[in-house]
Order: sequence, then structure tokens, then C-alpha cells
Amino acid sequence: MQKLLSSRLVGNILFALIIIGAGMLIFASSQRIEYVWRWERVPDYIISFVKESFQARANGTLKSDGTEVYIVKSDGTKELVTEKAQLLMPEGSQVLVGDLVAINKSWRLGPLTKGLIMTLEISFFSIIIAIILGIITGLMRISPVYVFRRLALTYVEIVRGTPLLVQIFILYFFFGKIFNMGQIASGVAALAIFTGAYIAEIVRAGVQSIHKGQTEAARSLGLNYIQTMRHIILPQALRRTLPPMAGQFISLIKDSSLVSVIAITDLTKAGREVISATFSTFEVWFTVALMYLILTSTLSYLISRLEIRMAKAD
Repeated sequence: MQKLLSSRLVGNILFALIIIGAGMLIFASSQRIEYVWRWERVPDYIISFVKESFQARANGTLKSDGTEVYIVKSDGTKELVTEKAQLLMPEGSQVLVGDLVAINKSWRLGPLTKGLIMTLEISFFSIIIAIILGIITGLMRISPVYVFRRLALTYVEIVRGTPLLVQIFILYFFFGKIFNMGQIASGVAALAIFTGAYIAEIVRAGVQSIHKGQTEAARSLGLNYIQTMRHIILPQALRRTLPPMAGQFISLIKDSSLVSVIAITDLTKAGREVISATFSTFEVWFTVALMYLILTSTLSYLISRLEIRMAKAD
């Protein structure tokens, strides 16, 4: 029995059955609530197909030179209709004011996609700053200089002991006004400072997990403290701390939804705006959740590949 359950084929079949069963349970539950599902609207919130029509604003002859559509009036002057559009009637046709003469078809990003892009930008810069801040603070936590250790400990305890939402408000409404920081800068700073405190503890634990004998060996070879950390200890520590750091980065992406409280139109705020305009509550929130899941899963996959490459390099 144990050998059967450990089989990959049997495992995949059982996994598929469980997922199908969970899907059927969710579907059955959705039928019991009085809600009209409008999933056909969701694609327009992600990317929409826009068709724009153009009318003639003068009497004359319809012309196009490939870049502009215009009307040549009886006195020889040109009346521009639009740029780069498809003609609805043959070139050279006589048109009157109000006739539909051209159409322009284009794809436009929906509000959820624009919010997703903003979430990506905020998360990317926050992660970069948090890594730098976390490594510096983590090294300060184990520094032989007492004042560095006290400063790092104070920062870590204050940040980890207060809610992120409160920190966002303080950074935006207090420090943001003092240092003339905008909404996005304040949001990035708050996320980076919050995540940096956790990364600092991860780095500290990673460095302390390296056997002290390696530090002593480096010192015996004539390396100073900075050289030892840079060339010997940190590369090993960062390799060991990749999994917990990945979890912290994933948390940062999800926590970025809180920056919507300072009027940044990220994915969460875009979802709320769509809901207020269309009342498609469940469809939008399910879509928003799926977008966050795609982001975090992609990041998790990339870091796992990085772990494999670093393991092979050893």
C-alpha cells in the first residue's frame, strides 16, 4: 500500500481527483447564493478591444496618405479626420458632414492590468531596497561595534512590533510631508523598511549558522572583517537564506495591497474601483486573487531555479 501511494502516477491521479472535487464543491456552493455571475465582463477589465468611429466634419472628397485620413474641401483645403485609421468607404468618395468615414480598432490595457503593472513596479523597487537595507542591518546586528548592534536591534524591534498599515500612514502623512515624498515613494519606502527588518533577521541567522572556524581560518590568512564577510561568510549565508527570503518577498507582494490606502492605484485599488463601477464583486476579487497568485508563483519558481543553479555551482 505504501509503495502504491508513493507512485507518481497514483499521486497525480489522486491530486487531480482532489482538485476536481474541490472545484465541484466551490461550484455547488456558488449556486446556493443569490448572485448573478457575469464572467464575460472580466476580459474587458484585463485587456479590452476598443473600436472608435470617425465622422466627416466637412463636405468634400475623402483622402488618405497612409498616415492621415482627411477630407479635401471644394476650395482645396484639407480637413483632418484622424490618423492611422481604416477607411469605411473607398478613397476619393464624396462625403457629407456627419458621414462615418473611418474606424480605428485597438487594444487597451484594462484597469486590472494597469493596477498589476503598478503592483509590479512597487514590489520590484521595494524588494531591491529591502535587500540592501536588510543585509546592512543584518551585519550591524552581529557587528563588534556596540552602537551598531543597538541601532540595528532598535530598528528591527520597532518595525516588527508595529503594523505595516500604521507605518504606511506615518511615512506618507508625516515623513512624506517633511521630505516632500510622493505617494509611490512613500509606499515603496514603507514596504522596503518593513521587509528590510525581517530580511535583517534572516541574514543575521544565516551568518551565524556558518561555523566560526571559517571566520578564524580567514583571519589566519590575513583577511580583515569586511573581506571575510564579503568573500567567505556572506556568499554561504545568502545561499542558505534563499528559501526564507523567498517567503518574505512573496509576503511583500501581498502586503503591497495596503498601499492603496494612500491612493496608489495598485491591483487591489483597481479591483475596488472596478467593483464600485460594475458591482461584479466576486468575479473581480477572484480575478485579483488569481493575478496575485500568478505573481507570487512566478517569483517562487524563479527563486527555486536560482537555488538549483547555486547548488550545482557548489
